[in-house]
Amino acid sequence: MAVDPKIIPYGSEIMIDGQIYVAEDCGGAVKNNVIDVWVEHQSNSFGVKYKEIYIKREK
Repeated sequence: MAVDPKIIPYGSEIMIDGQIYVAEDCGGAVKNNVIDVWVEHQSNSFGVKYKEIYIKREK
């Protein structure tokens, strides 16, 4: 998952719709509260979505 590391630190675990992703990358269009989830095959792409996410916090 690509994130803005100023907002979501690298290595953070993010839950979207019950699926856990890890913040590992950034990108030119990934700024502020925008994230980009990588999918292996284009057929798995779900396009632009507006979702509530949950960030796992360290204890």
